Amino acid sequence: MFVVYAHRGASEYYPENTLSSFRAGIEMGADGIETDVQKTKDGILVLFHDDTTDAKLGIPGRIADYTLEELLKLKVKNPAYGREDVIMTFEDFLAEFSALDLTFAIELKVTGISAEVIEMLKRYNAIDKTIITSFSYDALVETYEYDKTVRLGYLYVSHSDSVLRRLAAINAYQACPKAIEVKREHLDELYSLGYECRGWGIDSVETMKYAVEIGINGGMTVNFPDKLVEYMRLHG
Repeated sequence: MFVVYAHRGASEYYPENTLSSFRAGIEMGADGIETDVQKTKDGILVLFHDDTTDAKLGIPGRIADYTLEELLKLKVKNPAYGREDVIMTFEDFLAEFSALDLTFAIELKVTGISAEVIEMLKRYNAIDKTIITSFSYDALVETYEYDKTVRLGYLYVSHSDSVLRRLAAINAYQACPKAIEVKREHLDELYSLGYECRGWGIDSVETMKYAVEIGINGGMTVNFPDKLVEYMRLHG
C-alpha cells in the first residue's frame, strides 16, 4: 500500500519530531507518520533522530545523557520558518495519534528498547498499524526475537545479496532503500520475494517523482508531505 509518510512530521516546515510537525503533516494529507525513538537518562522513550543533541537542541552529548525534565527545558527549532517546539515522548505521541487512521513507521535509533516500544504500541492498540524500522540490523534482530509477529522494515542504502539475506533472516515486511539508489530491477526482485518497498532520503521533488515513477509500492518518507500528496493526486 502506497503511504505518504510525513518524515518526522512536516519537517521541512516545522521542528522535526514535534507535535506541531506531526499535526501539520496530517493536515497536509499524509496518511502515515515516520518518527524516531530513543531513551532518556531516566528511561523515558522520546522522539529524536540525531545521535547527538548538539545540532537540534544546542547542548553537547546524547539523548541518553539527559533526563526528560532537562530535555523539556530546551527548544527544537526550524530556523528556515522561525518555528520552535519541545521534544515529545513516545507515549504522548501515541496518546495523540494512535486512534487516527494512520500508518506508523517507528525507527529504533538504539538497541535495547524493542520490548518497551512494542508493549507501548500494543497498549495503545497501534501495533497492527505500525512498521518497526531501523538502520541498525541488531535492533531489528532484537525486535524479531522478542515478537516475531511485528512487521519489520530494514533501512539500507543500496540493493545487494547481503541485504536480501538480512531481510529473509528477520522475515521482514518492508525493504527500505535510499530512493535514489533503487532501480526497477531491484523492485522486481523485492516484489517477487514478497517484500513491500518504501523509499527514504527524498531530498528533492525530483527524487520524489523518480521514486513514484519507478514503482515504489510502499510509499516514502518525505519532509514535504504536501508536495507528495498533490503529486499523487495528479499522477498516482
